[in-house]
Amino acid sequence: MSIYADDVISFPSVLKMSYNFLMGRDYLKRKKTRERKKLISVALGFPDLVYAVGGVPVFPIRLEKFKLPALLALGSAKSVLGWNLTSKVLDLARQFDVLKLVDKILDEVINTINDKYNQMYEIGVKNEGLKELCFGINALYGMHATQGKNLDADLNFALRCGEWNYFSESINTEDQIWVDIPPKDLENREQAVDIMVNNLKNAIDRLENLTGNIVSDESLKKQFRIGNQIKRYYKTILHDFSSSDFFPCNPATFAEILALLTITFQDYNSNAQRYLENISQLVKEIRQRVKKGVGMDVSGMPKLLFTPMFSGWDPKVHEIIYELNGRIIYADWDIFGLLEEIPVSNRSDPLENYAKFLLNASNKGLGCDKENLTRSYVEKAKELKVDGIIFNQVFGCSSISNLYSSIREAINEEIEIPATVIKFKKIGENIIEVKDSLDHFIKQF
Repeated sequence: MSIYADDVISFPSVLKMSYNFLMGRDYLKRKKTRERKKLISVALGFPDLVYAVGGVPVFPIRLEKFKLPALLALGSAKSVLGWNLTSKVLDLARQFDVLKLVDKILDEVINTINDKYNQMYEIGVKNEGLKELCFGINALYGMHATQGKNLDADLNFALRCGEWNYFSESINTEDQIWVDIPPKDLENREQAVDIMVNNLKNAIDRLENLTGNIVSDESLKKQFRIGNQIKRYYKTILHDFSSSDFFPCNPATFAEILALLTITFQDYNSNAQRYLENISQLVKEIRQRVKKGVGMDVSGMPKLLFTPMFSGWDPKVHEIIYELNGRIIYADWDIFGLLEEIPVSNRSDPLENYAKFLLNASNKGLGCDKENLTRSYVEKAKELKVDGIIFNQVFGCSSISNLYSSIREAINEEIEIPATVIKFKKIGENIIEVKDSLDHFIKQF
C-alpha cells in the first residue's frame, strides 16, 4: 500500500475534497447548462466577489477531464453508502488486504494531478512569450488555452508581478475583468483604500452585467462569513495540529492534506458552503484521531517549512522528506496573508473591509517588495515554530525565487535555523539530485 492510502481512507473529508476537486467537470457543466450559472476563472484565492454575485468561481484545471476509473468507483460507492460508510468499508477492506482499489485510488489521484499539471505546462511553454516564465504561469495558461471556451469570464487581480500580469493579458476568455491593486507607495493609506474600493466597484459592475445579479452588502457579508470560517479552520490545521508532536496520520499524508488545501482553497471547489462543511469535518476528524491516540509520534522529526509551492512544486518532495525522517509544512496562503479574516460587523462597509484585506495581502506577500516578503517568511517561520526551511526556487520566477539569499540571511540572524534551496522547473525532473540535496540537509538535525 502507498503511504497515503494507509491513512487517507480514514478521513472521509479528504476523500470528499479530492473527489470534488477532480470530478468537478460534471458538476460545473450542470451549473452552466442546467442552472445557467456563469463560470468565472479565479486563481490565488480570490473567489469572494464571484460567490457574492451568484457566479461559480473555477480554478480552470477542474474543467479538465481526469481519467480516474477508481475514483469513479469511489463516487458510485458514496452514492450508495454515503461518504462516512464508504470510508469505513475501505478501512475494513484495508485491514484484510482484499481491496486493491484503495491503493489504486490514491495512486491515481496523485499521478493524475501531476500528469495534468505537466500537460498544461507543456501547452504554456509553446507560447514563446511564456516559456521562460514559471511553471505555475505556464500551467495556468495551458488551463485557459484548453478550457477558455467553457469559461464566461476571467477575474484577475493585478498584482505587482510583471509575469503574472503578462500571463493575465495573454489568456483568451470571453470577458476579462480586472481589479487593480494600488502600489504601496501612495501618499497615504486612506487614498489607497479609496482607489481600491473604486476598483472593486468597477469589477462588481462588470460581474453584475455578466450574471444579471446584484452584489449587495448582505451578499458580501454572507460570503465573507463563510470565508472567515474556512480560514479559521485552515489556520487551526496549520497552527494547532502541525505544531503538535503527535500527528493524526503519517507526516507525508499530513503534507498531502495541506497540499490539497492549498490547491482547493483557490476556488473552494466551486461550492463555498460545501467546502466549509468539508474542512470543518476534517478538523473534527483530526481532533478525534488525536484524542484516541490514532496517528504518529513525530516529536523526533524536524518540522520543515517548504515554500513557495503555489507556483509549482514537486509533490515527491514531502515523500522524500518523510523517508528521511522529516516532516513538511505547506503554508503559502498563510504566509501571503490570504488567511486573514475580513471584518463583517453591522456598522462597517464590507467593500471597504475587503479593500483593506486585499491591500494588506498585497503588501505582505504576493507581488510585494523584497523587504516585506522576507519579513513575512521570517515571521511565519517563528509562528509555526519550524526547525528549518526548504526554499523552492522556481525557474522563471523573478518576484520570489531571487529572494533566497535575503531570506536565509534574515533567518540566520533572527531565529537561527538552517535553510536550504532546491530548484524546480517541472514535476518529475531532477528527483535524484533533489533527494541527495535534501538528504544532506536533513543530516544537520
